[in-house]
Amino acid sequence: MIKHIVMWNLKEEAEGKTKAENLAAMKAMLEALPAKVPGCVELEVATDGLFESVPPTDIALYTAFKTKEDLKAYAIHPEHQKVVAFIKAVASERRVIDYEV
Repeated sequence: MIKHIVMWNLKEEAEGKTKAENLAAMKAMLEALPAKVPGCVELEVATDGLFESVPPTDIALYTAFKTKEDLKAYAIHPEHQKVVAFIKAVASERRVIDYEV
């Protein structure tokens, strides 16, 4: 099983929207991905309850895939790439870790 965790901080304002508006849009877009992109067996998005995160984090994504190939296919899938484009426009920082269990 491959675990993929990403954490972002968002700009205070981007794409003509506030941080809170972009955070809500980003969360909805990420949560819609499993129905559109095959291979993702688990997906969780957290925007609240990110306690004692160092450095502070606005939004965190946890996903799980059966294989490295499934993660690679997810990464290049056109629906995922649409979300990536939005995130690049609104995020100020990104941290990621992938590991196998």
